[in-house]
Amino acid sequence: MSKRESYEAKTEEFLQPIVQEYDLEVYDVEFVKEASEWYLRVFIDKPEGVNIQDCERVSRAMSEILDKEDYIEEAYIFEVSSPGLGRALKKDRHLQKSIGQAVDVKTYKPKDGKKEFHGLLEGFDKETITIKTEEENIVFLKTEVALIRLAFDF
Repeated sequence: MSKRESYEAKTEEFLQPIVQEYDLEVYDVEFVKEASEWYLRVFIDKPEGVNIQDCERVSRAMSEILDKEDYIEEAYIFEVSSPGLGRALKKDRHLQKSIGQAVDVKTYKPKDGKKEFHGLLEGFDKETITIKTEEENIVFLKTEVALIRLAFDF
């Protein structure tokens, strides 16, 4: 397990009792470097949507734990937010909740001359993701998908 994965796993472990107390769920945790800054980002969710008070409660409670436990060596910025409407579907549990919904898929390399696809998420397994477009079903290897996120129209 890399240092990044270790930080993310430990953060998620500490978050579980906090989010349960407020009837929330941990959607995702990421520890990433952007430009010269490290960020520890926590994305929380609930069926009716997350509000600013939810983010504030989780941020305050988790900040105390981060200060006390001090398990991250690097200096970082801590953020808590909602995954948003066009949320990335990074984990199998995200894909499972999103079956039948409209998604946008971006691939690393062109597939049939395109790198961007739109359709309904039909299903997935350990190695593949299937979407249904107006023309056909398209099966992607998970390794060729750069990003899959919920689609939304305004």
